[in-house]
Amino acid sequence: MTTPFGNQSRSILQNIARRVMVARGLAPEFAPEALMELEAIKAPAAPGDAATRDLRSLLWCSIDNDDSRDLDQLSVAEAMVGGTTKIMVAIADVSALVRPGSALDDHARQNTTSVYTAARIFPMLPEKLSTDLTSLNPAVDRLAVVVEMIFSPDGTLAQSSIYPAMVHNQAKLAYNSVAAWFEGTAPAPAAVSAVAGLADNLKLQQRITEQLAARRHQQGALSLETLQAHPVFDGAVLTGLQADSPNSAKRLIEDLMIAANGVTARYLAAKKFPSIRRVVRIPRNWDRIVELAAEHQGALPLEPDGPALEQFLVKAKAADPEGFPELSLSIIKLMGAGEYVLEFPGGPVTGHFGLAVRDYAHSTAPNRRFPDVITQRLLKAALAGRPPPYGNDELAGLAQHCTEQEDAAKKVERQVGKSAAAMLLASSIGRQFDVIVTGASPKGTWVRLSSPPVEGKLEGDSSGLRVGDRLRVQLVHTDVERGFIDFRAVA
Repeated sequence: MTTPFGNQSRSILQNIARRVMVARGLAPEFAPEALMELEAIKAPAAPGDAATRDLRSLLWCSIDNDDSRDLDQLSVAEAMVGGTTKIMVAIADVSALVRPGSALDDHARQNTTSVYTAARIFPMLPEKLSTDLTSLNPAVDRLAVVVEMIFSPDGTLAQSSIYPAMVHNQAKLAYNSVAAWFEGTAPAPAAVSAVAGLADNLKLQQRITEQLAARRHQQGALSLETLQAHPVFDGAVLTGLQADSPNSAKRLIEDLMIAANGVTARYLAAKKFPSIRRVVRIPRNWDRIVELAAEHQGALPLEPDGPALEQFLVKAKAADPEGFPELSLSIIKLMGAGEYVLEFPGGPVTGHFGLAVRDYAHSTAPNRRFPDVITQRLLKAALAGRPPPYGNDELAGLAQHCTEQEDAAKKVERQVGKSAAAMLLASSIGRQFDVIVTGASPKGTWVRLSSPPVEGKLEGDSSGLRVGDRLRVQLVHTDVERGFIDFRAVA
């Protein structure tokens, strides 16, 4: 599929992205004061103090998207006596270079996240930082905060610690090529083979994270799987939307990050520090989830039950692997969005329903998420024996602000993605598609195509339709500037 907008595709989408950023209260560009501060920043040349460990000789590596340049974390494993395994996650020390109250910090605090649109990335921090000085790039020494975890032979966390360190990325790896090697469809990536011992180290990390995942899923972590579409350009011409699928390498990193975020949350609680947690509440639309499961030959209890929902999802995927991403999307919509909340040691814990974890503080992506920068500053204060650098009222306000701005950023990404999809579908007016209902409210009903993977609004009477329902529709209208894609149900 190609767009009739030709080589204007990218520039049109970039202009739309910038306009929508401003409309949503996000800053698309850095202020002159921030850029002046940036010019004066240099990377630390040596460990910051005696407490900073020198771990540059370890087999650290990064695994991320093929085109990722803002590398937030590295990992390494070590087999120990008695069948235990040590895993360390190194997190970029952004707080060493971005000072509270600075113009750079003000920009990050306003947007709270990097915004990844179809035609342009709006980084939370300038690229000189996020893709260079605070990025854990290969072949350079970088400051990091290390989360060390020791796991028993059965995969339970035996002990953990957190400390500053100097690290050195030995290999920059990509999800797809590592997954193909893990899954036996391709040889080890050249960057793995080039570093003695790295292949065995990655296999050890894979074995431990599979144990961690199995344990979480037994406790009710949900095996949800959606297809995320990203635009494909040939130069400046938009040529299609490509769906990203989950794989074993992505799961390895996800499970390591979940473990590290849990350790971080519990460390702050043990130090009597408040923390900003990432939570997903018990679903308010559980009754519809129960109905949706019944429509797929599943039975769920009347009260929210994570393990029961996980058992249903596993069976549903086995029965219909091709349709499972659409079912997953419906469940995700019904569960509701995640949010940031302030929690105190000894106080009530909301937890993350989808991950089946109680303690979860975003901490592993400080180059692209401001809550992670806040958490890192809290951690470093706790490590140094200093009081929290933020007051409780300020933290509560920041938690709400980060939730609101993350929601705004997602809306920008969705709207620009819809503009890209409207470009691709502009020449398909009148064509019919099979769709699934992804949203149903007084504001309207939304449906999603599987190919290309795009979402649009259903015009006309949609009474009686619910999330998860399937129907056939006809494309009746597109509006690239506003990102509108409109369908009408076909009788």
